[in-house]
Order: sequence, then C-alpha cells, then structure tokens
Amino acid sequence: MLLQGKKSQVPPDHPEEIHHKKSPVVGWPGLSLLMALGIFLLTQPATGAGFLAPRSFAVPSPPSSSHLIANQSLSPEELNTIAIFEQAAQSVVYITNTAVRRDLWSLNTFEVPQGSGSGFIWNRKGHIVTNYHVIYGADSIQVVLDDQSTHDAHIIGVDPDHDLAVLQITGATNTLRPLDVGSSRDLRVGQRVLAIGNPFGLDHTLTTGVVSALGRSIKSITGRTIEGVIQTDAAINPGNSGGPLLNSAGHLIGVNTQIVSPSGAFAGIGFAVPVDIVKRVIPQLIQYGKVIRPGLGISLIPDLIAIRWGVKGVVIAKVHPDSMAAQAGLQGLEESQAGRIRLGDVIISIDGEAVRTYDDLARILDRHNVGDRISLKVRRNGKERTLPVQLQAVQ
Repeated sequence: MLLQGKKSQVPPDHPEEIHHKKSPVVGWPGLSLLMALGIFLLTQPATGAGFLAPRSFAVPSPPSSSHLIANQSLSPEELNTIAIFEQAAQSVVYITNTAVRRDLWSLNTFEVPQGSGSGFIWNRKGHIVTNYHVIYGADSIQVVLDDQSTHDAHIIGVDPDHDLAVLQITGATNTLRPLDVGSSRDLRVGQRVLAIGNPFGLDHTLTTGVVSALGRSIKSITGRTIEGVIQTDAAINPGNSGGPLLNSAGHLIGVNTQIVSPSGAFAGIGFAVPVDIVKRVIPQLIQYGKVIRPGLGISLIPDLIAIRWGVKGVVIAKVHPDSMAAQAGLQGLEESQAGRIRLGDVIISIDGEAVRTYDDLARILDRHNVGDRISLKVRRNGKERTLPVQLQAVQ
C-alpha cells in the first residue's frame, strides 16, 4: 500500500499514522520503518510466489431458471457474488515493476524485480489505474491482462499525494473491458464489498467483507493525508495494492491501498482510496500528467519550525509575486538588517475552520476548485484580520 515519508524525499521524476478522531492508526515514515510499525503496502515482491496465469472469464448473463435449478445449493447472494467476480475479473490486471541496475565489476546492466501489484482497466484507450507505490522507482513496467497477454506499459501521470497512478498499454484496446465506476458518497457501514487482486502473486483472488468504517484518514507516500478513506474487513494482502474494491452491484467504490498488520498479512483492517477522489484525480492525470490543485501562491515554514518558535497556525514564509495571495495583501517573513526574522502573516483559519498545520491547510484546500473564493483569517503582529482570497492553480 502506502508508505509515509518526508515530502522533500519524493523523487523529482514523480510530480502527506493514520489519525481518525475516534480510532487512530499508525502510519509509516519510510519503507524500512514500515515493517516495524506494522503498516504494509499491498505490493508483493516479484521474487516471492510466482504469478499464476489468469483464467479467462466470459461476461455473465442473468441466471436462467434452469441454471437456478441446477444450482439450488447456491443462495441468491452467492450467485450474485459469482456473477460480479466473473465480470469484474476481466478488468483486473497484474502489474510487475522492474528497475535497471549496473554491475560494478563488468558495468553490464540488468533488470531487478522490484515488486508487483494489481490494477484495473479505466477505459478502452488502454489506461490502467493503480497505486503510485506499485510503480514507484520503476524503469520498466509490464501489465498482464485477464487473457494472459503481457504488455509493456508506460506512466501517463502520477499523484503521490493520493497514492494513485495511471499507466497505458497499447495493442489490446479492442478487448479491454473497463470497470463500471460507482460512487463512494453514499456508502454505509455494514454494506457488502468485494476485493479483487493478486495477493502474493496469486492471480484474480476474490475476497468479500463489509464496509467497516468511513471517513478514515491515512498518510500517502509523501506524508500528505488522504481524507475520507474506506475501511474494510475484506481480506487484502501484499499484492492487492491498486486493485478494485467493489460494491454488491459490481461498481468500483475504491482502490485498495493499505493494511494495518503486526505480521505483514491481513489482520482485518484494510483501507481503500474512495472512488470519488479517483474520479477527480484520474482524468487530470490522463490529460495533464499531474493534478492541478487549488492554492494561494505562497511558501510555508515547516510545522516543526513553527512549533519550535511557539507559533500556533501555519506560517507564511514567502508570498510569490503576481499570486492571488499577493493581490490579497498577504505578507511573508521579513529579515532585518541585523539578520533577525520577523513574522508576517500566520494562517489560523479558512472559512471558519481552524488551521493548525500544513496538513489542515492542504485538506481544506483540496475540497475546493481553482477559482473558488475563500475567507482566510490570518494573525499579523498580534492582530487578526480576515481576507477574501481567490484560489489559483498550483503544482
């Protein structure tokens, strides 16, 4: 699934413990610490269990009366689960990630398997959705479809802050079957869900469960918080990363991303990025290769430094020229001739919602679109003031 690191650690080639108010969960600061903290990515090392060639499934039709008679031992719920799996499995893919290394003695290059994961077909143009951490650091990526064909894939766009990525394959668009996309807005705790993926390299594995909780928060690979995450008890294991979480109608409601486990295997707590985030992010990745986010046009002081200074709120370090923040009259830090730093504006709330950290600021801004106007409350020289600011596109 997902691992948490410092924002500055994200590679330049790839464009933030899980804390819920009622049920905190621990995140991870890095892959090496990941195992110690018991939070694991749902990727599977390619050197582990071998990938079994996927079976080929036909799109199921509604069961006839004779079919029902022949399957009197199966309940309607079981028949529904079978039908969903046989149809959705055709849209689930197996992804392998390899990196190129150079031998120090011979200087010859060779490929090293980095891991594997799951993904699913987004459209008939060959776009594949998966987790960012599944393809992180890849020099080459291969996608295995349900018909057992293997295709080279290239990265179209990534969003590390939401642990999402889009790949594209060519040459098989006539046979691709995109998943039906649903909504995560009206999910309810207790409703049935199904997860399909390739845990431990085992192809097209189905597990079922329920929505265990809604509105969870998890950390992305950059350390940014992903809000509104779905918690499920449908068993997901290493290798499930990037696979779909479906509702009882077979519609996509989330992308399986993280587990919490003391052992590394599923322990009853899994997390999926909600499909409403996916529907917002993926079209931008396909069109622009990155996510266009609403922002203010400012640089900020890290939270740890602000805490060390005894400042409550988010400290503006610099206001970029010609930005919306500059037009609104916001001020950053100033340095005196003696080299002393004087605070400018400290952001303390947006639209009446308290802002204490950078994560608070990012979470609130993510709810908005470019061009929206917000009411920004800042503290300057001990006095509070409220300024209207229009949000602009930022990287």
